[in-house]
Amino acid sequence: MADADIVQNLTEAVENATETITGKKVPSTPEGMLVAYSSLVVMAMLPIFFGSMRSVTHQKHQKATGQKAETMTQSDAMMFPIIASGALFGLYLVFKIFSKDYINPMLTCYFFFLGVLALSHLLSPIIGKLIPSSIPNIPFHIHFTQGQGATKKDLIDYKFSSHDIVCLIISTVIGVWYLIQKHWIANNLLGIAFAVNGVELLQLNNIMTGLILLCGLFVYDIFWVFGTNVMVTVAKSFEAPIKLVFPQDIITNGLSASNFAMLGLGDIVIPGIFIALLLRFDNSLKRKSKTYFYATFTAYFLGLLTTILVMHLFKHAQPALLYLVPMCLGTPLLLALIKGDINVLFSYEDDPSKEGKKQSSEAKSSKNNKKKETKKAK
Repeated sequence: MADADIVQNLTEAVENATETITGKKVPSTPEGMLVAYSSLVVMAMLPIFFGSMRSVTHQKHQKATGQKAETMTQSDAMMFPIIASGALFGLYLVFKIFSKDYINPMLTCYFFFLGVLALSHLLSPIIGKLIPSSIPNIPFHIHFTQGQGATKKDLIDYKFSSHDIVCLIISTVIGVWYLIQKHWIANNLLGIAFAVNGVELLQLNNIMTGLILLCGLFVYDIFWVFGTNVMVTVAKSFEAPIKLVFPQDIITNGLSASNFAMLGLGDIVIPGIFIALLLRFDNSLKRKSKTYFYATFTAYFLGLLTTILVMHLFKHAQPALLYLVPMCLGTPLLLALIKGDINVLFSYEDDPSKEGKKQSSEAKSSKNNKKKETKKAK
């Protein structure tokens, strides 16, 4: 669904129209379009860069505290495009049956709460550094349990600090701003928070999982954009901070501009989690450079520019993953072949025990089935 947002953006940009207060359409200026698309590219690159860096910190924290890493397995990656297709078509049917005037308020409230939490998580380390050390950071602990003795279990076990409360207040103010006015700046703040958190917290376990996921979504994207009108319909009806926007008429109309270029968060998060995996792979090599990360990060940038260029050249909406996936997959694979790291690349795993345990359980299950078959034969 994320690419539907860029589809809508591209279609609007091809028409080169901007809506004024009088409701008439006038051509967008080349300068305005350049500012809008340059801003979108920058806003897309920043969440991937900082989200990748935060994913390394998150992984180290998990290992240090002994937390179980929640990573996507190969079977999860195979199922993801199918589940995404079902969700997309389900939304399409909902918008066809019910008026979007009834659906969007519910979706807006839902994403308001998610956005406030995502923005709080994003701001937490920043606010922690900005608040003077003279102001104490008071810890709090909410702990609810059920039962006693052996039957006792935790219902809520949440630790936070006074700095986190400050983050929550700031995030709530921005969330209410979006809720009331749907202002594009508030939308972008929440959208960037979603993107950074997605790249940071959604972890692929290994390169093969990333290959399966990106190739699956490559096909998914092409089918739903070129094969049907489902994605475009949902994108035009869906009102939530699941896209980054920037006005093409900001030069003439300032902050009240209304003709937006858009980029779906899926075009940022999906390649972003793969690029973050490559950064963690670079760290595992213990080399001075982060070759795979920066090379693929640059490839993503070129893929995004290619998407915009092809759209303007052929004056037709383009699925962004059609260009981003080959660039983001081809670059590290070619680099690994040149550097002789191809075996190391495919053998790397964030959590070696996860796939190992799964293969072990599958092997045991296979052995048990063979034993049962042998007994029946006897």
